[in-house]
Amino acid sequence: MRAWQRMLSGRRLNLLDPSPVDVEIGDIAHGLARVARWNGQTGGDYAFSVAQHCVVVEELLCLDVPDCPPQWRLAALLHDAPEYVIGDMISPFKAAIGDRYKGVEAALEAAIHVRFGLPAHLPPEIRAAIKRADRVAAFSEAVDLAGFTVTEARKVLGYRRKARYPGRLVALPPAEATTEYLDRFGSLMAEMASR
Repeated sequence: MRAWQRMLSGRRLNLLDPSPVDVEIGDIAHGLARVARWNGQTGGDYAFSVAQHCVVVEELLCLDVPDCPPQWRLAALLHDAPEYVIGDMISPFKAAIGDRYKGVEAALEAAIHVRFGLPAHLPPEIRAAIKRADRVAAFSEAVDLAGFTVTEARKVLGYRRKARYPGRLVALPPAEATTEYLDRFGSLMAEMASR
């Protein structure tokens, strides 16, 4: 079965059997900048986008692992990249949908990784480090943007660490979030090429 999605770049991506050839960073940045974290339930004039979240996760990974090589920082930036075509779903809903969703997400992630010079499947220790940064980002977003108290966020997210994002989280307009994401991607790709 084929499930095609046409991208603004003109590429046609088969969601059930994605090819790295059909993945473009411009499509990813554009899509992620328009996908809202917290289902849009954040304060401010704009939704906090998945693109911004990914930049925050990459920054947090650098704080947690100061000598982190650029390819793993790129993996952090791309950690939610499949959401550019399948959207952002809350974890309980993903669990309810089950293995079919996870399979589509994993296939997209592998194609994206291969397209940008990463291994299709990340080493477990890198995946764990990115997940730690992702959880810090989620906690910070919950408290700073989504109206949770610290106590509520700890309870709902099961968050036990004291780490928080050190900056101020402010949702950007989609065009600015796209530019921020593409700029970070370009810097990481240049850093990888220079090694």
